[in-house]
Amino acid sequence: MSNPTILLLEDEPLILMDLEFAAEDHGCKVFCASEVAKALAHLEQQSIDVAILDVTLKGTENCVPVAEELDRRGIPYLLHSGDLNRADERVRNLGAMHLPKPADSGHVIETALNLLKENA
Repeated sequence: MSNPTILLLEDEPLILMDLEFAAEDHGCKVFCASEVAKALAHLEQQSIDVAILDVTLKGTENCVPVAEELDRRGIPYLLHSGDLNRADERVRNLGAMHLPKPADSGHVIETALNLLKENA
């Protein structure tokens, strides 16, 4: 797939920037969000091929609303989190691939793109 579109949901600015640069290096068109509302807006306004979701976001937010919308749309995604063990039951029941933090950003992007190929 040429120039896949990728949604990155991550509330840590440095991690988000690192993932964004790695995605661009892999030829992706990148849409970034650090909160659920922005990620859902990207899903409404853009054609997203694959997503990488941080589980725990600022405040009380988590990625579940975005993951559920991705599931509804049939868009593959992976969870990129350092605290999945502390996540609530709804997160654990998502059934998505999990890459624990810290992980090399290039590896995270490659894993997401492989998910996309598997679901093509």
